[in-house]
Amino acid sequence: VIGGAAVVFLVGLTVVSVIWRYILNDPIFGITDISRMSLAVIVMGALAYGGRQGGFVHVDFLAAVGGRRVTRFTDIAVRLIGIVILALATYALREEARCGFECGEFTDNLEIVHTPFYWMLTIAMATYALMLVCELAIGLMEFDAERDPFEHE
Repeated sequence: VIGGAAVVFLVGLTVVSVIWRYILNDPIFGITDISRMSLAVIVMGALAYGGRQGGFVHVDFLAAVGGRRVTRFTDIAVRLIGIVILALATYALREEARCGFECGEFTDNLEIVHTPFYWMLTIAMATYALMLVCELAIGLMEFDAERDPFEHE
């Protein structure tokens, strides 16, 4: 919901910015800062949702070649790699969020501090990592099943 509202806001902001810049020949000061921070909110809202709903690009080449007996193992490996990468991203974002204004973490024109946006992205990454941990655990419990419970059709 937050991500969807941010998309609508960003579209409106872009339309207003284009009108002011090209029709009125008077760009709005700081509009880029607001757009960038809105984009961070969109990414935050889309990350875990996209992962859960199968919104990310995936190629089922291994499933076509080796079937479930191969994907049992590749699913485990991919989920473990994803958990590690997301844990590292969560840690890095948390460290950036803790520093804030003192470290120069603010936008160029309006000096919007990045801290709350880093925290939102930290929460999104951690949520997605926890989701992968749950998928890994359930996938291991269903290891001998004919189909992975999280396989998207």
